[in-house]
Amino acid sequence: MISKTCFNGKPATADDLAPLAFAGYAHFTAMQLRDRAVRGLDLHLDRLRNASDELFGCHLPDKKIRELLSSAVTSTPPDVTLTVFVSSRPGEFMRTHGKVELDVLTRVTDPVMPSAEPPTLDVVMHSRHLPHVKHVGEVAKTQFLRRANKRGFDDAIFADASGYLSEATIWNLAFWDGRSLIWPKADVLPGITMQIVKRQLSARNIKQVSRRIRTADLTEDLAGAVMNSSNPGIPIARIGDFPLRGQSDELTRILHEAYASEIPITL
Repeated sequence: MISKTCFNGKPATADDLAPLAFAGYAHFTAMQLRDRAVRGLDLHLDRLRNASDELFGCHLPDKKIRELLSSAVTSTPPDVTLTVFVSSRPGEFMRTHGKVELDVLTRVTDPVMPSAEPPTLDVVMHSRHLPHVKHVGEVAKTQFLRRANKRGFDDAIFADASGYLSEATIWNLAFWDGRSLIWPKADVLPGITMQIVKRQLSARNIKQVSRRIRTADLTEDLAGAVMNSSNPGIPIARIGDFPLRGQSDELTRILHEAYASEIPITL
């Protein structure tokens, strides 16, 4: 089992971690390293920079973040999961008086092995706060996941107050009608895998559209997939009571080929 945690580039101590143990004002990004390389490094850096500006009003230089990423995977196996959290001092519920100091917590753990089992998704009404930021205040995700499990589903998919589908708990959504890759038009977290796939599909001249989708819009010729950092495309078996019977093999092939064409960057 791999487990390495660093705080601002040094092995984390109990004193470092204690203030963060119950804190909920931070943001993060997670990546899968294979042979010490990661796809979409520029997108991860963009995410951390933009989220820091949003939450803290400032950010650390990309060069500093890259140094911390490289340091985190020193003396680790070549295939790992690397998660990077950014928090601030003063911390949660504390006034800043206009200035904060940023801290970076890195955690290296075992690589996530991608699952290919098509999930069933329970539809729940939910809209995330600051959906464009990958922040740690996400208690609803686990709550809805476990409620979905009790109802016999593998996971949950979110619909807004108007019934439009947006994203799943830790997944972005994509649909395929045999002609176009369809992204739900909604407030979602733009996942790194999603962004990689988008730009690689554009390079391949594969048509992409953004469209509002309700469960009532699902048809039998539509295929759907979920994606995140562990897998660029897993076909969806069912959304609510509606099975998706479209060309799922074609959709997953398109997603996986697009993701694989992104050149990994060594840390």
